Amino acid sequence: MICRWHVFPAVLLVAVATLSAVPAQAQEDKLVDLLKIADTAADVEFQPLAGEKKIKLSELTKEGPVVLVVLRGWPGYQCPICSRQLSGLARHADEFAELGATVVFVYPGPADNLAQRAKEFLRDRELPQHFVYAMDPDYAFTNLYGLRWDAPRETAYPSTFVLDTNRVVTFRTISTSHRGRPPADDVLAAVRSLSAE
Repeated sequence: MICRWHVFPAVLLVAVATLSAVPAQAQEDKLVDLLKIADTAADVEFQPLAGEKKIKLSELTKEGPVVLVVLRGWPGYQCPICSRQLSGLARHADEFAELGATVVFVYPGPADNLAQRAKEFLRDRELPQHFVYAMDPDYAFTNLYGLRWDAPRETAYPSTFVLDTNRVVTFRTISTSHRGRPPADDVLAAVRSLSAE
C-alpha cells in the first residue's frame, strides 16, 4: 500500500515552485511592451549630479546616438553589478566618443539624500567626457518609462537602451533581476550599427 503522505511533499514543492514563478513571469509580461525596438523614447530632462543645468534627451540625441542606462540607485546599498556595468562601459569611452555617442547613467531614488547616495556610488571615479551621470529624484523618469521595480528593497529594473538621433530605440535590455546587463561590447556594436547605416 502506498502512503499518500510521501506524495504530498512533492506535490507541495511543485505548487510552491509554480507560485513563485508567477511574479517573475508577470514582471516579464509587463516589460515586453515597454519602450520596444522602433519606439520613440519620451523626451525627458536629466539633472546631472554635478549641479549643472538640466539636459534634455532630445538635445543629446541631436548630437549623436545616446546609450541610456538605468541603474538600481539606492535599494539600501550600492549595487555592485551596477558599478561593474558602469566600469565596463567606461573602458570603451574612447570608442563611444569616436562614434559621437553620449552615455547617460540614471541613478533613481527618493529625493531625500539622493545626491549623497549618487556621489557614494561613484566613489570618486571621474567619468569620461561623453558620459553623463544623472539623478532621478522620486522616480519621475523611471515611472514615466514604466521601469519602476515596485517591490521591497527594489528601485528600478536595470535597463539599457540605445537611441538614434531621432530618439528611436534600436537596442534594449530590461532585466527583471539584478543581473541581465548587456556586455559593453554588445552595446558598442549597437551604436556602431547606427553609424554604418
